[in-house]
Amino acid sequence: MFGESIDVLCVKGSGADLAGIDAAGFAPLSLSELVRLRELESLDDADLLAVIQRARLDPESPAPSVELLLHAFLPHRYVDHSHSDAILALTNQPDGEGLVRSLFGDRIGWVPYAMPGFELAKRAAEIYEKSPDSEGLVLEKHGLFTFGDDAQQSYERHVSIADAAERHILEQVEGRRILDARPVISMREPVDVMPLLRGALASHTGDPDRPFRPVVIEHRASDEIHHFAAADLGPALAAQAPVTPDHAIHTKGSYLFVERPPYGDEEALAATLRGEVERYRHEYRQYFERNRSRLRGDAEMADPMPRVVILPGLGLFASGESRQAARIAADIAEHGIRTKIWASTIGMYAGLAEADVFDVEYWALERAKLRAVPGPLTGRVALVTGGAGAIGEGVARALLDAGSCVALLDRDEERLDAARERLDSDACEGIAVDVTDEFAVREGFRFAVEQFGGVDLVVPNAGIAVTGTLESLDLEDFQRAVDVNLTGSFLTIREALLLLRRQATGGDVVMISTKNVPSPGAEFGAYSASKAGGHQVARVAAIEAASIGVRVNMVNADAVFGGDENPSGLWETVGPARAEARGIDPSELAEFYRGRNLLKTRVTPEHVGRAVLFYATRQTPTTGSSLPVDGGLPDASPR
Repeated sequence: MFGESIDVLCVKGSGADLAGIDAAGFAPLSLSELVRLRELESLDDADLLAVIQRARLDPESPAPSVELLLHAFLPHRYVDHSHSDAILALTNQPDGEGLVRSLFGDRIGWVPYAMPGFELAKRAAEIYEKSPDSEGLVLEKHGLFTFGDDAQQSYERHVSIADAAERHILEQVEGRRILDARPVISMREPVDVMPLLRGALASHTGDPDRPFRPVVIEHRASDEIHHFAAADLGPALAAQAPVTPDHAIHTKGSYLFVERPPYGDEEALAATLRGEVERYRHEYRQYFERNRSRLRGDAEMADPMPRVVILPGLGLFASGESRQAARIAADIAEHGIRTKIWASTIGMYAGLAEADVFDVEYWALERAKLRAVPGPLTGRVALVTGGAGAIGEGVARALLDAGSCVALLDRDEERLDAARERLDSDACEGIAVDVTDEFAVREGFRFAVEQFGGVDLVVPNAGIAVTGTLESLDLEDFQRAVDVNLTGSFLTIREALLLLRRQATGGDVVMISTKNVPSPGAEFGAYSASKAGGHQVARVAAIEAASIGVRVNMVNADAVFGGDENPSGLWETVGPARAEARGIDPSELAEFYRGRNLLKTRVTPEHVGRAVLFYATRQTPTTGSSLPVDGGLPDASPR
């Protein structure tokens, strides 16, 4: 505002992805405010946070990286930092310093391990000042820093050093047997095991309405991962500390390695997975108690569930409360496995001390990365049939906004792609499925499991309408309505219950029914009868599934026309005939239906989505019920 120039540090926002970062991904801070901190002997987190808040020049910018002080204390215009796998394979050794110095000499400085933040920043700056001609710093068990007067110089130094380390390791590895491994062949596919694992990883909440807190699962199965999972050293390496300290907040200090899963017996496999997860939880609580005294105040223990599970023959399974969190954990674990393999091949892997892992895992500045505000359906996965239609898209949007992952199923692949594009969410996937095809429905559920690990909420929504008096209807047209509206609902609900029983964490089915079930209309017999059949299947499912914690409810919608971008396919099909039957122009049909309900309102896909959300979030202990979403039609009221 005053035309004054100041020095600004633009540091990467915490959690930003460097692959696609732009200016908005950096946090601008007043450099002078940060540089002054170097005069202090010590600095606690509360004071550091206060200084950071005062130094931030744009309150809308992302939270800055926790390494901002190390960037600030180094005098260069450009500073690059990475957790290079090859560098970490060298530093996570009993004599990491010797290996690094023999490879790089005076080209880089060596910084002994220190707690990230103020202590590490001061130590690194002091070491640089003793060797001001160095191109970078290798931080013990932490990564690589390079710097320069321009971006290209810093970047090229970074790539050169990391490449030299990798070439050195690959030369060491060439011709040698990488770990001792035995071939492991599983009789199961990952998709067959994921629901059982997801059930084991669900936390108990103590809430009778929402007894489980599920997770999203990401599966990885590279050659390196399979090798690690089959290696004699695999279990010991999985139990070791992560390759760099801040990985602990995403993957925890150790992975859960299940050594001999009984793949041939599903009941035994489910019991083994639950037992192994419980063992991990118990050991994590012991770890927390051993290190609790290092915390200030009465800090609560983090979720003790494992974040990474290794299953021989199947690969790596990472979990998180969102798809993004699961993917981050999987990415980190993949790199961790490669680094541990390399380190063990050229020497002996030596991770951080337990206390150092704990300090970073429970460091307030690191844990701030995880403080996303969860939605009411965070960690849950929904499957919606008829997902490309107006109602399907409206339901999907409501569920995504509530934190759920969503698998959309629809036979119209073009409309499905358009709906996913409008929804614009990484948590939404789609697959072409005809709900009248038993095999296709099963594949649709397998697709959801492959993408997210399982399913918690199923919304049978696919439907078609056929008009005509009973006297004029062809059997073929009537059968077509039955195939989609009744048989399709049956196949969807049956597959849902089979999967939810295997998962053993309860769940919900919310069928999109119609006001025509309690109040059928003339010349709408095929639609009314077939939808009533599907509705009755759902009512029976409510009776049968209550014992496994699954609730089944129905939403009786009426006259949902959709919008300009995604008009209702049903009304495009039957609208002209319904308009003719009422003696009005088709363009007046939506207004006619609005005028006939008590509230004189137009029913939208968003209204239906909120009704599904009411059931999915379990606002009341209800199953087998029908919720009218029709603006008020006395003859359609449940009775």
